[in-house]
Amino acid sequence: MNLMMTYLMDRRFLWLLLIVNILGTVYGYYWYIPQLDVTPLIFVPFVPDSPTASLFFVFALIAFLRYKNYPLIEALALITLIKYGVWAVVMNILTLQVTGYLPWQGYMLIASHGAMAIQGILYAKFYRFKLWHVLAAGVWTLHNDVIDYVFMQYPKYPGLELYVREIGYFTFWLSILSIGVAVYVYQKSKRERE
Repeated sequence: MNLMMTYLMDRRFLWLLLIVNILGTVYGYYWYIPQLDVTPLIFVPFVPDSPTASLFFVFALIAFLRYKNYPLIEALALITLIKYGVWAVVMNILTLQVTGYLPWQGYMLIASHGAMAIQGILYAKFYRFKLWHVLAAGVWTLHNDVIDYVFMQYPKYPGLELYVREIGYFTFWLSILSIGVAVYVYQKSKRERE
C-alpha cells in the first residue's frame, strides 16, 4: 500500500494525470456544447457535470504539485468524481440496454468516467478537507441535482427521456452516497491525526 501511495504522489505521475485530466476536461466541455447552446445562461455553470468534476480534480492536482492542499476543491473533487463517474457509467450501460446500441464514444465514456471515480477515491488519502468543506460541497452537489431534475437541465442521453424521474431519483441517492464517502474520508483522516 505504501508503494502505491508513493507512486500516486510521484511528481511525474501527477504531471501525467494532470495532462490527462486537462484533456478530458476540455473534451467534456466540448461534448456539452450542443446542450449549452440551448441552456438558459443562469443554468450554464451547473450543466457540464463531469467536466466540472474533473476540473475540480485538475485544481487538486495542481495543489499537490505545489505541495499544497485546496480542501474545498478536494471535497468537491471527491464527491463529484464519484457521483458523475458512476452516473455516466450507469447511463451509458442503460443506454445500451434500452436502445440496443452504444456508439464508440459511449464505451470511451464508460472507461473514462470509471477512471474518474477511481482516481477520486485513490487520492482520498491525500485530501485535507474538514467537515464544513464536505457540507459546502454537498450543498453544491444537491443543488446541481435540483437544477438537473427540477429545472430539467440534466445531460441528454437519447432513449432515456422516458426514465427521467427514475434517473433523477437514482442521481439524488448517488449524491447522498458520494457525500457519505466524503464524510467517511474526513472521519478517517481525523482519527489518523489524533
